[in-house]
Amino acid sequence: MQKKAKMILDKDFKISRVDKRIYGSFIEHLGRAVYDGIYEPDHKEADEMGFRKDVIELVKELKVPIVRYPGGNFVSGYNWEDGIGPKEKRPRRLELAWSSLETNQIGINEFSDWAKKANTEIMMAINLGTRGIDAARNIVEYCNIREGSYWSDLRKSHGYKEPHNIKLWNLGNEMDGPWQIGHKTADEYGRIACEAAKVMKIVDPSIELVACGSSNSSMPTFGQWEATVLEHTYDYVDYISMHTYYGNEENDIENFLAKSLDMDAFIKAVVSTADYVKAKKRSRKTINISFDEWNVWFHSRENDKKIEPWTIAPPLLEDVYTFEDALLVGCLLITLLKHADRVKIACLAQLVNVIAPIMTEKGGKAWRQTIYYPYLHASTYGRGEVLASVIDSPKYDSKDFSDVPFLESIAVINDENDELTIFAVNRDKADSMLFECELKGFENYRFVEHIVLENSDIKAANTKDNPDNVVPYSKNDCVIEDSLVRVLLPRLSWNVIRLAKSSK
Repeated sequence: MQKKAKMILDKDFKISRVDKRIYGSFIEHLGRAVYDGIYEPDHKEADEMGFRKDVIELVKELKVPIVRYPGGNFVSGYNWEDGIGPKEKRPRRLELAWSSLETNQIGINEFSDWAKKANTEIMMAINLGTRGIDAARNIVEYCNIREGSYWSDLRKSHGYKEPHNIKLWNLGNEMDGPWQIGHKTADEYGRIACEAAKVMKIVDPSIELVACGSSNSSMPTFGQWEATVLEHTYDYVDYISMHTYYGNEENDIENFLAKSLDMDAFIKAVVSTADYVKAKKRSRKTINISFDEWNVWFHSRENDKKIEPWTIAPPLLEDVYTFEDALLVGCLLITLLKHADRVKIACLAQLVNVIAPIMTEKGGKAWRQTIYYPYLHASTYGRGEVLASVIDSPKYDSKDFSDVPFLESIAVINDENDELTIFAVNRDKADSMLFECELKGFENYRFVEHIVLENSDIKAANTKDNPDNVVPYSKNDCVIEDSLVRVLLPRLSWNVIRLAKSSK
């Protein structure tokens, strides 16, 4: 018997407006993300600055609103001053986080140029591993003050008359992790983050700051870390970060596709902790979430062990994503949207070559990985307000999860163009699902498009030789009768159901 799931949407019942930065991404000085990724001066597609125009076009297609830079683990050993001034005078450094050789041919000025070309903003991370308060204030001065001071005038002497006006800053990266250069206890990190935040906001009071949360929810200090850090930094920061990656090492698709439930529980736990500190401090201010690292990551781990150390741009973390990975990425995007009232920033980690939706060949092609498509659809059609939904779906149990709904779904209304978009994943590996959505307050809405991403082979991937192996297509199979939407969701599929108000 065919499974059936139902959703109820009321136009007046909304969770929150989507902050466009929820569709952010991440470029770290890691592997081939920067060198041979966004920057390849000898490539036939390189522009006058050495940036690959084909990559820029793919990033623009995604409408990426903000990109976190330059790390990641890299930033905890990074001297930002190495990446400014004449390129021929910049030092080559042993990069300890990823055992690579950093040429510093790309720094904050060049990356700002790239960001403008890609129609995106920068989320800048500072080094609180080997550096501290002084370097923190100096980089804000260099980037954001127009003129008249040492660092702002130095920027001007480097050919950048106008300030970069970077408004969002990370206070370090994953400082709870023993793998991190300059690893700290929660109290140690909380104190330096607080003092760095103070001077940064004195230099530019308009900036927003993100404090480091736990590196993942399995850290032994998780929960207490967030509480302690926020007790130190609450008055000066605006967000607490979250990071998580998921894999399917056991080749168990039912359990793999259920892992978005772990993300959901993780978000709820961090929100609860932040609100506990708010209550304890009797504050009127609410700390929101910057989920600035999330993705599927497990395919490349064995290959990464074979990389020769101290080489330039080695092929690290180059996961080749499968169709089933795209399904989980779709589920994770839906989960982030469900929490749009508190998750204001999120960064798919990363953007090019390194666990990325975009891959490049040195001297050759650029192509879209499978995970590119749910990210593209959410970024394109998921702007507006998230609707509170009531969903009735059959469920299943997996190895690590119980009561997993076969249907994962959320809806976003864009009042500017009178469009309603429903994102839906059918987790059922056996059967298609009849999806019904009851609409309340959506008079005269018509069907526009049903976009589907499916494949008979869950391990199917896109490669340089077969870049269109897994691509979405459109169907005209949706029926709307008496405010009831009916559509068939194929087994194991990502779906985008678009409706719009009729002009009649």
